[in-house]
Amino acid sequence: MIIELAKNYGFCFGVKRAIKKAEQIKDAATIGPLIHNNEEISRLQKKFNVKTLQNITDLTNEKKAIIRTHGITKQDLAELQKKNIEIFDATCPFVTKPQRLCEQMSKEGYEVVIFGDENHPEVKGVKSYVSTKAYVVLDKSELEDLKLPHKIAVVSQTTKKIEQFMELVNFLMLKVKEVRVFNTICDATFKNQAAITELSKKSDIIIIVGGKNSANTKQLFLIAKNYCEDSYLIETQDELEKSWFKDKKHCGISAGASTPDWIIKEVVDKIKAF
Repeated sequence: MIIELAKNYGFCFGVKRAIKKAEQIKDAATIGPLIHNNEEISRLQKKFNVKTLQNITDLTNEKKAIIRTHGITKQDLAELQKKNIEIFDATCPFVTKPQRLCEQMSKEGYEVVIFGDENHPEVKGVKSYVSTKAYVVLDKSELEDLKLPHKIAVVSQTTKKIEQFMELVNFLMLKVKEVRVFNTICDATFKNQAAITELSKKSDIIIIVGGKNSANTKQLFLIAKNYCEDSYLIETQDELEKSWFKDKKHCGISAGASTPDWIIKEVVDKIKAF
């Protein structure tokens, strides 16, 4: 059986930057998981004493706080700055961009449409910078019955599919007089999605490695499943089952932007052992 890794996969720039910061800072607390990968979070806790708090109210006597890659809300940042604690910002620059755009567009009188999952921490953070009105949607149908203003700005969650974002934009262009469009989908998302599309078309089994709470990892899995029915999303090698590979000739592997190389290597090695 051929085992082929996607042309682009794994750690993105923002995640690499955050991990490096956490390792250098040590003995710190992150507000929410630093990245969406439980195994890497555990490694940081064991080796560098970086602990994870669920929210800002969980802070007690910590001396150092790291803002997660997905960012936090504007309100939480203001609360954090009031505390006697050293703050290290590991928010991905691709996430900071829509935050700033939302703040600026609001000041200019635009209401903002955010294409994304309302419950995702990145989207919660971005939405908090809107001072006018924010509409968080996953599909254009959610806007069809709303009376929209004459001025709309549109941004996207960084890990969404460009095709779906364009559908939403085209809908708004026909409905709203003035639409400002900002493509805030990150480069790594483009490259990883294009690579898994190409790989899944020629594979008869696909393994996607990454956190099951990771939006970009789930997106890779959905794309793979569209082209290769036998596609599986796993977090570690322990979830692999030998039976999946029976009579398979070509195994494609990709990984989410928060998945470290050491986990991917363990998965590849176990498949080779099968």
